[in-house]
Amino acid sequence: MSGDLYSHWVGRQDHSRDDLSPSMVKRIAITFGEACPEMGEALPHLWHWAFFQKPVFESKLGLDGHPAHGIFLPPVEGRNRMWAGGRVRFTQPLRVGEAAERRSTIATVKEKQGKTGALLFVTVEHCYFQGDVLCITEEQDIVYREPSPPKLENATPLPELVWDETFHPSPVMLFRYSAVTFNGHRIHYDFPYATEQEGYPGLVVHGPMIATLMLRSFIRQYPQRIPQYLAYRGLRPLIADTSFQVGGHEQGNQRCALWAFNDKGPAHQAEIEYKENDDVQP
Repeated sequence: MSGDLYSHWVGRQDHSRDDLSPSMVKRIAITFGEACPEMGEALPHLWHWAFFQKPVFESKLGLDGHPAHGIFLPPVEGRNRMWAGGRVRFTQPLRVGEAAERRSTIATVKEKQGKTGALLFVTVEHCYFQGDVLCITEEQDIVYREPSPPKLENATPLPELVWDETFHPSPVMLFRYSAVTFNGHRIHYDFPYATEQEGYPGLVVHGPMIATLMLRSFIRQYPQRIPQYLAYRGLRPLIADTSFQVGGHEQGNQRCALWAFNDKGPAHQAEIEYKENDDVQP
């Protein structure tokens, strides 16, 4: 199979609107144990992933809980679908309780050969607007991989980190995050499916959740720094009820590297560009 088989999907578009309702924002805040922003305040970074979903009837879901292939994304049969990573440009914050729009375009479809078999990468570009103002530009990389045992260890050594903090995500937290993001992928809440069908040792922590925790950790460490750009990718899965750490180190030129890891090595990595906010004291 070749990416050329799906090349005609490039350019396919979809639009979605949402009101960034305070009630939904409160559910996200409680899921992460955060204070809830008020109406009109800035939506915290990456919380926009809980909005702009286009829910479909259960009859239109695949066995894995994702919407059946071919609704917006290409129909790739016989492969497991995962959110592999992405890039986010923060131009200005989205505001709680204000109408917003997401305009999505399939940017690229590429076939690659990995260590475990053929991989099909689909990159979707999202542009988020409030009024006529572009607030966030994002590229999401979605990978379709042939079924294979998941990679659970990474021997790559970590660099020396400036800070780190520990998380212990519970199955309840994963279920709640699936609920607020309307993510039906069963590896995050259905233990028999995750272990027996896809070969994981337990429930899989969402990649977007890990990215959100990494960025939140950076903001806590450096409240005077305003994120401008984030590039992130998953290296291997993390499993619920198992502790992991997130942390980072300076790279110079207003850049930081971020990591999520445990005793089995790095699991996710990211790079962030920022600017200084002179109004906030470190």
